[in-house]
Amino acid sequence: MGRLRLRTKFLIAMLLTSAGLTAAVLLIVQRTVETQVRRDLGNDLANSVETFRNLQKERESALARSAELMADIPSLKALMTSHHPPTIQDASREMFRLSGGDLFALVDTTGQFVGFHTKSPGITREQAQQLLEGRNSLDEPLQWWFAGGHLYEVVLAPIYFGPRTDNSLLGIVAVGHEMNAALAHQVSQIAASQVAIVCGPTVVVSTLNADQTSELAAQFNTHRLVAQGPADWKLGRESFVVSSVALNPGESPSIAMVVMKSYDEATAFLNHLTRLLVAVGLGAFFVGSLLVYFTARNFTRPLEELVEGVRALGRGDFRYPVGPQGGSEVAELTNSFIRMREGLLEAQQRLLGAERLATIGRMASSISHDLRHPLTAVLANAEFLADADLAPHQREELYLEIRIAVNRLTDLIDSLLELSRPAESLNIIDAPVERALNRAIELVRAHPQFHRIVIAIESAGLHNAQFDSRKMERVFYNLLLNASQAAQVCGGHVTVWVTDAGDNLEIRIADDGPGVESSIRDKLFQPFVSHGKENGTGLGLTIAQKIVQDHDGSLRLKTSAPGQTVMEIVLPRRSKKIDVTNGRLADASQHFPA
Repeated sequence: MGRLRLRTKFLIAMLLTSAGLTAAVLLIVQRTVETQVRRDLGNDLANSVETFRNLQKERESALARSAELMADIPSLKALMTSHHPPTIQDASREMFRLSGGDLFALVDTTGQFVGFHTKSPGITREQAQQLLEGRNSLDEPLQWWFAGGHLYEVVLAPIYFGPRTDNSLLGIVAVGHEMNAALAHQVSQIAASQVAIVCGPTVVVSTLNADQTSELAAQFNTHRLVAQGPADWKLGRESFVVSSVALNPGESPSIAMVVMKSYDEATAFLNHLTRLLVAVGLGAFFVGSLLVYFTARNFTRPLEELVEGVRALGRGDFRYPVGPQGGSEVAELTNSFIRMREGLLEAQQRLLGAERLATIGRMASSISHDLRHPLTAVLANAEFLADADLAPHQREELYLEIRIAVNRLTDLIDSLLELSRPAESLNIIDAPVERALNRAIELVRAHPQFHRIVIAIESAGLHNAQFDSRKMERVFYNLLLNASQAAQVCGGHVTVWVTDAGDNLEIRIADDGPGVESSIRDKLFQPFVSHGKENGTGLGLTIAQKIVQDHDGSLRLKTSAPGQTVMEIVLPRRSKKIDVTNGRLADASQHFPA
């Protein structure tokens, strides 16, 4: 604590005091409210269970009356006397609509279904037949049928021919209601609770969400729910107080209505009160913090602004607003920083201006130097052509020299224009890279001074890629020309390797010359950088690098030492700038002159 500032000590003390008082109040209030909420939930759950029992009794009574009324309809009795199942099945559709139930069935005296209808696809006639077999229908007028994920509460009533006292049984009519989502939502609204209907370990229907329903089914595999007394269950992320009502006591599988009240919803007031107390504690802390900061503001704020100004200057921002405040030593320090920053800005601007002028001067000097020699040759030879005494072969030689000079001028202009061309001007084809290399080698060998240079390609077969043949040929020509000029000094060998590198091709051009001067290695690819060449423009490597980068590749000086200088090109096999004409790549066999 000895190293902490006074402001920090005040803040820590206020924080501990506020946190202690808030925690104590929260603990007392939370325990009191939790006890009361738990008691209220138990009472509400008991009332909900009793409400459902009354509702279920009314539903069963209404279902029994509906079955008895259907059994006394004369047309139904007459239909049962036909003893013809197809006729009974067809004619009983109207009876099904009159019953108002979700299931309607007619059973003959042998216990076989002769008529069976459901409101929606649910339990089938075969499943109902299996459920009915082995049971005395007249002794069990109220039954539960569960099959295929559907649960029905069914009431059976006998159909007599004539008075009941004659005991002339024609069959049995069954009317049932499905325990579906609509019923669950109705009970949920009446009981103001979440409800679920379960049959054994299976959750038939519930008003819970899918995750909570899965959790409820898992609970039934580990717990046996009883009607007496509520239980606390965790379903998903929500806590519930749970109780149940047995719908078929003593029967198997057991069927129950599970009633659940959310403990989280009931404690919403407690959560709100907790948040309110926390907010009060935080408010007290912030008010105290503001008082402490207000006291120290006049001392620390100017220093913080000065620190931000220094950081902005480190990022290159010379315009970050920093204003001196007051007449203290901090204000003097701020003024000194502003004067220093302005001086640095002026020095930087002067340096940038000088660099621009130097670049323009180098460019103008190089271009004027390269233009002067061809123009002089053109002028001199043109004057010689004006001589009328020249022989035809002499005129032809003068004309050839003029043409060579003009070609040099054209090459220089093309080099300058190449630097300004966008990558979209590429004419991409799919072709072997060795083809462009061979054409570049032929152009280099056409120079008389390179006749004794040995140029070899080391490549295992052909390697196809998508590239602009004419421009990549120019890249190879520039690199091979530089390598041959270096090998001409000593060595005399130039080797080209083409290898696979996944989705790329690696093309390395090596010479056994003296190597690149260390003074120009870092700026080798900058414009107008030339060393040891009488006619060099300093644009060859710059243009080569730009062309390779336009192909989404890279060009670099891999190694440079006496006897071993390697330039490496990494070229993607598939280009993103494919020139498509009528759905096909440009013809790879067409010729592109250098």
